[in-house]
Amino acid sequence: MIFSENISLKQQNTFDIDVTCKLFCTIQSQQDISDLIHSDEFKNNKNLILGGGSNLLFTKDFNGLVIKNNITGKEIMSETNDLKTVKIGAGENWHQFVLWSIEKGLSGIENMALIPGNVGASPMQNIGAYGAEAKDVIENVWAINIENGEELIFSNSDCNFQYRNSIFKNELKEKVIITHVSFNLSKTPNNNTKYGAIKEEIQNLGLEISTESICKAVINIRERKLPNPAEIGNSGSFFKNPIISTTQFEEIQKQFTRIVGYKVSETETKVAAGWLIEQCGWKGYRKGDAGVHKNQALVLVNYGNAKGEEIISLSKEIQHSVKEKFEIEIHPEVNIIG
Repeated sequence: MIFSENISLKQQNTFDIDVTCKLFCTIQSQQDISDLIHSDEFKNNKNLILGGGSNLLFTKDFNGLVIKNNITGKEIMSETNDLKTVKIGAGENWHQFVLWSIEKGLSGIENMALIPGNVGASPMQNIGAYGAEAKDVIENVWAINIENGEELIFSNSDCNFQYRNSIFKNELKEKVIITHVSFNLSKTPNNNTKYGAIKEEIQNLGLEISTESICKAVINIRERKLPNPAEIGNSGSFFKNPIISTTQFEEIQKQFTRIVGYKVSETETKVAAGWLIEQCGWKGYRKGDAGVHKNQALVLVNYGNAKGEEIISLSKEIQHSVKEKFEIEIHPEVNIIG
């Protein structure tokens, strides 16, 4: 196990925040994890597990050990008439996994194409987009208990999945390292086009509805609406879409007739946070190098040399204005590291 000192994390986070860490190492196997957790460097420092660096915001230098999870591998574990179960290393790129699944004739994650980050974050965040969530297809999650090195296997129900949330962000935060995730993928197309934009995009492309065309449509939509982190620092959606009571939604709707919402249960409605932020006048706003993207108000961006604290300050102003105008609280989806 090699530990490097005073390493820049600018290339390790998609927000492109220029911070350093005291120590840095990479893990590529379960043996590496065993070596790691028995090391003095691990025992004597606070630790941060890093995947693709796409869902976090550093507000200052990290005075501890950053552990880059580079565990890779793809394996078809089992098969039925309807499903294939595939086991994927936590360090695999999520979008490349989506493309691989389509090449294998499998369906279930095409609606989540182009979500930044690695596979290990998918159960942690319960990632989702365009009517699909990771919880819909995850079978098991493999992890190592960092206290005693024990391998743990969590079933789907063990993960306590909620909207952009799981046991790994709560009770097990900083207690386990995810090594692999298995997914139940369908051998026949799901053709999930319930988000109208997908169906319209497929029609505009002149294609029939299929796993491939859904993936293509999602990529096109995301590339139009969301900035490429390689060009402008960002972490995708900064805020979660708030879920409020349908009664409250209907009351707000009387005054703001064009408010965008989707019923998630008999009593609750999910509101489009991007719409709320845009109505408060933030879309395209810029102060120094911190700003709100011109095409998608849900995305906060670093135009060059913004500090994490500047992004946080902007996010708090946005939260305050949305609360003042709509009486709705919005909360970051991004993990803030300070």
